[in-house]
Amino acid sequence: MTVTTDPSLTTDPSVTTDQSVGAAVRRSAELERQLALDPGRFRVLTGDRPTGALHLGHYFGTLQNRVRLQDLGVEVFVLIADYQVLTDRDVAERLTEHVEGLLLDYLAIGVDPARSTVFNHSAVPALNQLLLPFLSLVSVAELGRNPTVKDEIAHSRQSAVSGLMYTYPVHQAADILFCKGDVVPVGQDQLPHLEITRTIARRFNERYGAVFPEPDALLSAAPLLLGTDATKMSKSRGNSIALGADADDTARLIRRATTDADRYITYDPELRPGVSSLVLLAALCLDRDPYEVAEEIGAAGAAGLKRTVTEAVNARMAPIRARRAEYAQDMGYVREVLRAGNERANAVAEATLDEVREAMGTVR
Repeated sequence: MTVTTDPSLTTDPSVTTDQSVGAAVRRSAELERQLALDPGRFRVLTGDRPTGALHLGHYFGTLQNRVRLQDLGVEVFVLIADYQVLTDRDVAERLTEHVEGLLLDYLAIGVDPARSTVFNHSAVPALNQLLLPFLSLVSVAELGRNPTVKDEIAHSRQSAVSGLMYTYPVHQAADILFCKGDVVPVGQDQLPHLEITRTIARRFNERYGAVFPEPDALLSAAPLLLGTDATKMSKSRGNSIALGADADDTARLIRRATTDADRYITYDPELRPGVSSLVLLAALCLDRDPYEVAEEIGAAGAAGLKRTVTEAVNARMAPIRARRAEYAQDMGYVREVLRAGNERANAVAEATLDEVREAMGTVR
């Protein structure tokens, strides 16, 4: 069912203003209220690119929320965006291994294949076929101004920027709209991407007739976790703790984490980012307030902080790691989860593509 959209969210898709962010925050709060009242009305699209192991930042930032929405009764589609790996690198390295790693992580954290559809790009041709008509609805200038595209280009590992890079936000629109997703969990930095999706849906409906919802952002309230070097947590920087890491690896990574010269532990994200991120990680694992955690550690210093974090992470992750190891013993089942999810996604995508063809007058 399509969510009633807020006209104040209709902005230039290349710009995220304070006004548009404020409107998104208000709309997100209203969405949470509606989700609690009638979760079955909604369809969520979310996912990851298979470029490496998922880590604790993913877990507290997005993965927990997917399971929460699934458990509420929302219909959840989880995309493994294997085609999008090609947008910022020349070769999709170890792709099968990474896809299967994502599947193991999803199952371990509680994604239920009976209630959520897990699928991958390359297995759903009808989804990708939507890219062509969608590209006709946006200008090159609009794509070039998109701040997320600019950032991807700036950090690209390619010797030259491929044309595929510019299609990234339109491909993401196809990901969301193929299943008529009307709620998309995102951070504020991803609002320009979602605005392009809303623009494409609106322009298609105006040109060809009402087919697509204009999806709304469900903004994440998750606090930012830094990597162990006190910079942005990233798969590629080697500064994260993977969900699949064992207790010894976790302890080793936390021992190497950046702190500062002040022995007394306090929680001050602005002035003490490295220390505060470790405190926050412990607090998230313990379901406690970070200020209280910091106060308890206090004079125990960096050694006490790292000991607390290690114990908290290993205790919180132990059941997830145990489930992951169990699923890894039956990769036939894991692959069957993806096969069944792809079958379901294909049926949905084909039905949507048939509607698009009929609306455009290109029925076979």
